[in-house]
Amino acid sequence: MSAQFHRALSVLAGKWKGDILWQLVERKRRFGELRQSIPGVTQHMLTTQLRDLEANGLVKRTVYPEVPPRVEYEMTPSAKALKPVFDELYRWAQEHGFPTSAQGAAGKAAQPPSQPGDAAGPESQPRKAGRRAG
Repeated sequence: MSAQFHRALSVLAGKWKGDILWQLVERKRRFGELRQSIPGVTQHMLTTQLRDLEANGLVKRTVYPEVPPRVEYEMTPSAKALKPVFDELYRWAQEHGFPTSAQGAAGKAAQPPSQPGDAAGPESQPRKAGRRAG
């Protein structure tokens, strides 16, 4: 059981993976939408993290045969099954007094905004001083 637990954590580990999954909770998104909605993420890092999530079966990438090409990303059923886990992590963070800015991606994934620009969105979350992009 310990090996399975560590494997699950390693699949979700990554500075931007929680932010990416949080953005995909409500709907499919294009690369540019993801990049704009996650402050500080570089194009290279977003590409890397999306490929990793796709390789681990958490994100589905769909390329449409259009000119110019249209690519959309969405959570797989496997990733959607993690929502109760994200909800519990969010509850745990609140219960133990973690401030909003330090709740981490799992807490944000549990509480998607009802409207774009809602206070729960990552664009409204303060970043820690000295935190590097990428």
